[in-house]
Amino acid sequence: MGPLRVLSVFLDFILVCFMFVQCGARDLDSSYVTCGSLVKLMNTRHSVRLHSHDVKYGSGSGQQSVTGVDSADDANSYWRIRGKPDSVCQRGVPIRCGQAIRITHMKTGRNLHSHHFSSPLSNNQEVSAFGENGEGDDLDVWTVQCGETYWERDDAVRFKHVGTEVFLSVTGEQYGHPIRGQREVHGMPSPNQHNYWKVMEGVFIQPSSDPVHHDEL
Repeated sequence: MGPLRVLSVFLDFILVCFMFVQCGARDLDSSYVTCGSLVKLMNTRHSVRLHSHDVKYGSGSGQQSVTGVDSADDANSYWRIRGKPDSVCQRGVPIRCGQAIRITHMKTGRNLHSHHFSSPLSNNQEVSAFGENGEGDDLDVWTVQCGETYWERDDAVRFKHVGTEVFLSVTGEQYGHPIRGQREVHGMPSPNQHNYWKVMEGVFIQPSSDPVHHDEL
């Protein structure tokens, strides 16, 4: 084999190795939920997706209601994963287990929120959507409870409310008019089978290829 042929084979080998490393890194990145991702979250016990809409609670806080729906294709079930207020959450960076985040409703721009009001059906803690254009207050912050280093897309995880320490939950109670058949979403004080959630459909933001680019949410 001539020297040019040896060089050509060597360069091909280097190219294949580089492609393998790049593909491996891409596969690794794509297995995580990242800052900026737009997702639907399903309660694994009751198979309903976290949902909101511009319908206010008739009791409690009177804020925008948050429910669970059976439908997989309702656009009102998309939520954006963001950092907590006054912190950097760079787009495309995997969310760590235990990290504090905000979960913002795509259609209305309000954040998943809880506070010391009773939920209307089960008398657990009310969960609402609050704020304007993604900005609310400190009661919009939740931590992701999972078992590994990062929140993996296939994981069933819990969301613990930082301000009141309840877990985002569904226990099956159904509303009547005007949101007939939708399930109550509320906060419960202890972890149990009713507060596991899993990412279903979504748009997952990947890390920027430009190391100087620092988009923040």
